Amino acid sequence: MTGTNQRTRDIEQIIQCIPHSFDGQRVLITGVAGFLGSWLAESILSLNGQVIGIDNLASGTMEAVQHLKSIGNDRFSFLNHDISKSIDFVTPVDYVMHLASRASPFEFVPYPIQIMKSNTLGTMNALGIAKRHGAHFLFTSTSETYGEASVFPTPETYRGNVNSLGIRGCYDEAKRAGEALCMAYLRQHEIDVRIARIFNTYGPRMRADGLYGRVIPRFMDQAVKGEPITIFGDGTQTRSFCYVTDQIEGLLRLCTIPAARGEVVNIGNPVEITIRELADMIIQLTQSTSSYVFEPMPPDDPTRRVPDITKAKSLLDWNPRVSLEDGLCRFRDALHTEA
Repeated sequence: MTGTNQRTRDIEQIIQCIPHSFDGQRVLITGVAGFLGSWLAESILSLNGQVIGIDNLASGTMEAVQHLKSIGNDRFSFLNHDISKSIDFVTPVDYVMHLASRASPFEFVPYPIQIMKSNTLGTMNALGIAKRHGAHFLFTSTSETYGEASVFPTPETYRGNVNSLGIRGCYDEAKRAGEALCMAYLRQHEIDVRIARIFNTYGPRMRADGLYGRVIPRFMDQAVKGEPITIFGDGTQTRSFCYVTDQIEGLLRLCTIPAARGEVVNIGNPVEITIRELADMIIQLTQSTSSYVFEPMPPDDPTRRVPDITKAKSLLDWNPRVSLEDGLCRFRDALHTEA
């Protein structure tokens, strides 16, 4: 019950911070069976909205959305579809939130074409739905658009240093193209678009297995099992980690605040930590006996990543509330419950 109770507290924390009710409004979420998509859907249902979820389950799972039917009853529906393929979507919607994309760096080699399609063709299809129904449009872009940044903390005005020919190019450049598509639809069709550049986010429902594992769930899973923790490079590279409740609050504020029309906003935690320090913290919190194993750094992996969230603070009145230690404890307890 601990995990369920924590999830309830997490959702309550989100909805208490959102100055907007989705009562009577219909929201289309692509990538609904993914990590952030499922959290967004649950939060909107808890705010009395209706959710239509689209996902082809390429990296998402039905397990992530099974509970949404019981929460929303007839206010939640699911469509198994690849958004990069055309769709005749006639149901009126008030918001379109486009999250569909493989996002793990370990997927960039085996699935580069699918990643590019979901963020280009998929973005165009999702924008077309928003255009048809006059809906607000949220595009979840990424800090990856900055590439190997040279300005820290990195503001939205930084134009990026991306290797279009490298392994990460399929994701980085597709997201940059998705942003350009959003602005094109804003300028040519006056679609109300908002762009979130998401920095590293973690929390329950984030997968640790196989191709999909991200650093925190992977480290946590290895630590809990007493397995060696895999660190790429020497561990001195930095990241800034945002707990899922803070991320969802930021996305919902960006999507609904009128002044955010046409804006791109960093959503992330500005507290920077090295990967080795992260591993040490997770070992301590799990009381693990895990050792370390070091692997070569993946090509073009950024050496530093930390957001400037000045714009999010002023425009959205948003600031992360959950410390890294608190968030890791919540995640640890959720893993223990699932086990």
